[in-house]
Amino acid sequence: MESTQAFAGLLHAVAEVQYLSRHGESDKDMLAASLNSILVTNPDSVADVYPDRFSQRKGMQLIQSQLGEQGQKDVELTRYLVGILALERKLSRNANALGMLAERINQVERQLHHFAITDEQVIANLASIYSDIISELGPKIQITGNPNCLQRPLVQQKIRALLLSAMRSAVLWRQLGGKRRHLVFARKAIVDAATKSLSL
Repeated sequence: MESTQAFAGLLHAVAEVQYLSRHGESDKDMLAASLNSILVTNPDSVADVYPDRFSQRKGMQLIQSQLGEQGQKDVELTRYLVGILALERKLSRNANALGMLAERINQVERQLHHFAITDEQVIANLASIYSDIISELGPKIQITGNPNCLQRPLVQQKIRALLLSAMRSAVLWRQLGGKRRHLVFARKAIVDAATKSLSL
């Protein structure tokens, strides 16, 4: 069940990327929920990483639609998901990148004494962490959407910050035993866990 929460967090973050790339804006609470997860580096439980129930519900619904038998599969979301999981595998094997990542996230935590998580300066900082560390690990994830939106610097920064959030959830998902093969061979169990979560 905990790994399903992490996977819901991952899907929610890439869905926010997709929405932002098409519309040029995002719900502030949803954005905050995704970005806050980056900073919870020593949680007592997975619930500490995803305290926002509304964004978790959205993630669980995305699991149903992406992995369920009846769901409308979104090929673009799948592409983003596969890209993040590929980068996460490279990150997990790169001790130097992991060390730099921890150091840079600590810097952002200090910044939050003065700014909100959705402040432009914090978003710019999170975006630069993604560009400097994660993007360098492998093929870049190609984001499609409205060209007018994608040209705006703040939109670009929010997308990179959200991809960093997706990476956070991917790391957690793997730490909790999640494996790519589960998305093929254990789909029903993951969907059932999401459905159960939505009924609570």
